[in-house]
Amino acid sequence: MQKALRTTIVIVVAAVLVGGAGVWRLRAHSSHKTEFREAEVRRGDLYLTITATGTVEPEEVVDVGAQVAGRVNVFGKDKGGKAIDYGSTVDEGMVLAKIDDSLYSADVALAGAQLDSDKAGEVRAEADLEQQKAKLAQAEADWNRAQKLGPSEALAPSAFDSYQANYAIAKANVALSEAGLKQARASIVQAKATLNRAQQTLDYCTIISPVKGVIIDRRVNIGQTVVSSLNAPSLFLIAKDLTRMQVWVSVNEADIGNIHPGQAVTFTCDAFPTEEFEGSVGKVRLNATMTQNVVTYTVEVNTDNSSGRLLPYLTANAKFLTAERHHVRLVPNAALRWRPAPDLIAPEAREAAAPGAAHAPKTPGQRQTGKVWIEEGDYVRPLAVTVGLTDGTETEIESADLPESAQVIVGERVESTAASDPDSNPFAPKNPFRRRPPSQSRTNAP
Repeated sequence: MQKALRTTIVIVVAAVLVGGAGVWRLRAHSSHKTEFREAEVRRGDLYLTITATGTVEPEEVVDVGAQVAGRVNVFGKDKGGKAIDYGSTVDEGMVLAKIDDSLYSADVALAGAQLDSDKAGEVRAEADLEQQKAKLAQAEADWNRAQKLGPSEALAPSAFDSYQANYAIAKANVALSEAGLKQARASIVQAKATLNRAQQTLDYCTIISPVKGVIIDRRVNIGQTVVSSLNAPSLFLIAKDLTRMQVWVSVNEADIGNIHPGQAVTFTCDAFPTEEFEGSVGKVRLNATMTQNVVTYTVEVNTDNSSGRLLPYLTANAKFLTAERHHVRLVPNAALRWRPAPDLIAPEAREAAAPGAAHAPKTPGQRQTGKVWIEEGDYVRPLAVTVGLTDGTETEIESADLPESAQVIVGERVESTAASDPDSNPFAPKNPFRRRPPSQSRTNAP
């Protein structure tokens, strides 16, 4: 009997607890008031861009080096009479610097002396040839007379043979003198080449500007020794024309297909954050680079710098315009991503509100369908739209049922009343120090 009574009491207590919890949950649920965050459908312009960073570079740069080794003795003078330095304007043929030429001057003097010696040798060889020719003429005359007399009582056979041998020796001496003259003349040619080479090396001690431009880098100081080996040491960097600049932009391989010559580009520099510069794509270089498995291509952007504002090697933040739309209807991307809870959808629209989100395409010409939601009394109703381009913030849409200036839902706010406070649970322990939570906001976005 007592056992049955206890069982009855437990069942009654459990029923009371379950009923109280249900009442509390019902009160808590009914106390929530859903408020939607909305945005207006507006008309405007949409620009689809690719962003990348790059470096401002002179359009054409000449690296002036040294072809000889030695100590830098002095710098040349610019148009203003000042020593060549950073930012100096130079003309073609202007002296930039001079290297110590004492050793090279000695080489020129030595080569010049050798040339004079070889010229004297030529004169001697010519004189020797003339002498041998005279001896040949005499030997030839003696041999001709000997031939007329022949070996006889008037001319002994030994004398006849002597005249014949002298004639042959004279001919050989003439040929030898002619070869000596040719050798002397060849030595003169060699000496002239050596002298020219020594003189050219001496001239290399004077560093001359090969172009007209501006010195953007001076890499040596007076007294510094430059050493020329397989690679000529760089002394000056000259930009030919700073009124024309280029921005070398590194573009990711995923975006390079949307880049083409002549494409419009805008860019900013940290040095002038409020100023926007314009340019156009010149070329896309084919020598890609890979860094940590990321492939990038260098794109040359040509820009006018007549104002002189752009300085070499500034960092540029570039935007390549790939597509644009003018005076189209735009909604925030959040409006296309937001999805309501099932109990918020109008009963008659629940069947049409099939799940699925639209993602706006980034390629011109593509179109997709999507949904936006508008408030209708205590519920929300979907509207089908055609989705166009997006810039990552707003998306182009088309819809016959969605007028301009309409309000589309981008999220919801849930206002919590006292009944939703956990402390209002009649079965929960009271906490006198607990503060009521503020209003909560949530956006149903992926």
